[in-house]
Amino acid sequence: MTQPERILGIDPGLNTTGYGVIEVTPQGPRLVEGGVVRSNPRHTLAERVREIHDGVAEVIASLRPQALAMEELYAHYERPTTAILMGHARGVICLAAAEAGLPVIPYASTQVKKMLTGNGRAPKSQMQIAVAREFRLPAPPDPPDVADALAIALCHLYLKDNALRNGLK
Repeated sequence: MTQPERILGIDPGLNTTGYGVIEVTPQGPRLVEGGVVRSNPRHTLAERVREIHDGVAEVIASLRPQALAMEELYAHYERPTTAILMGHARGVICLAAAEAGLPVIPYASTQVKKMLTGNGRAPKSQMQIAVAREFRLPAPPDPPDVADALAIALCHLYLKDNALRNGLK
């Protein structure tokens, strides 16, 4: 018997990286696990990215997803440093995926938000509610980074399924 397909969603961040693993079942997506990988803000940048890499590698090794869906890098003109720091986190997450032989599929945050809520500019609270609804959870996932990661995994599943139905690869 083969293991059902699992998708790891990642909301990358240097302080807090949210992750969520979903499993594809005939009844629809099932939440396997959600959580965060944190780095210590008192450590050097090198130590912090190692903490993120090691945490994500541990999630991959223990939950065995077949794909990693991650938020694309974006830059806001008022906060360019945020994009640079997020880029460091994304780099070590991509490395952990490559070491495990996982494909990495990027998604724009606006695309994820629009798919789940119908609004590409939905606030974090609306995303938390949408994810709770999708998985029939008694309360929204907290912190919001977990909800965002689960939303990214769901976006990958829904877009992949839609492409397969339309004869695309």
